[in-house]
Amino acid sequence: MRDISRRTVVVTGAGSGIGRATAVTFARNGAAALVLADIDGNAASVTATLLPRGVVSSVHVVDVGDAAAMERFRDEVTASLGVPDIIVNNAGIGVAGPLLDTPLEQWRRLMAVNLWGVIHGCRLFAPLLAERGSGHIVNVASAAGFGPVRELPAYGTTKAAVIHLSQSLRLELRRAGVGVSVICPGLVNTPIVQSTAYVGGDEIQQARRRESALRLYRRRNFPPERVAEAIVDAVRRDRAVVPVAAEAMLFRFTTRFFPPLGRVLNAASPRDLSGRRSVGERRIGV
Repeated sequence: MRDISRRTVVVTGAGSGIGRATAVTFARNGAAALVLADIDGNAASVTATLLPRGVVSSVHVVDVGDAAAMERFRDEVTASLGVPDIIVNNAGIGVAGPLLDTPLEQWRRLMAVNLWGVIHGCRLFAPLLAERGSGHIVNVASAAGFGPVRELPAYGTTKAAVIHLSQSLRLELRRAGVGVSVICPGLVNTPIVQSTAYVGGDEIQQARRRESALRLYRRRNFPPERVAEAIVDAVRRDRAVVPVAAEAMLFRFTTRFFPPLGRVLNAASPRDLSGRRSVGERRIGV
């Protein structure tokens, strides 16, 4: 899909960060209509105000982890705009900290949004694109999906699944004329860093870890607009797996060709800034 002008683009998680930047970037590159989905309708409405004049936009309040809500969303989109051309499954949340300290409810919500949200977006829109014989699906994963990252076991698990799902779907849809890309950003300065849940330790320790992460991402200061540009490029060039930012490219390279080195680079200690061990560390004797 080298020409994205006059296309209809669906973006989930469009209220902030990569989702907002992606919507604006597609619009500036000639997309005719943007469908902005987010669990926060007010945030998605703000994104709509940032689109260039003349671009049609609609705002939908959707929990991507809710299958029935996503089915209603698909029906609303197709009823008003027909079958869209590009689907960007971007919505996601973060959880950081030891796997053994991650509560079951945290796991369920993380899987619902980060994995099932992508599954719903694919299973509901892909058949429509395949039947028409054209279109492109973009799933946003993470560099954390390339290999184990000690501080992100639960989050990385969901993103690894998204990478595998995307590559499998790409093979399945190739003959139907539908492209599939998976985007794997590195350290991108977006609101997800602030909203990430930190497990293990007390509230003070979790707050310190959050502040430490925020400082890291601010110093890196890699903007979501760069990821949005990579997404548009992936659609135009039908790219399969797209690491974005130097650290994502490095991690992919090391985990593919030098797995031991990749594990060393990502074996950051889960100790919080106070130096005390988490519950998970005590259980496994670290």
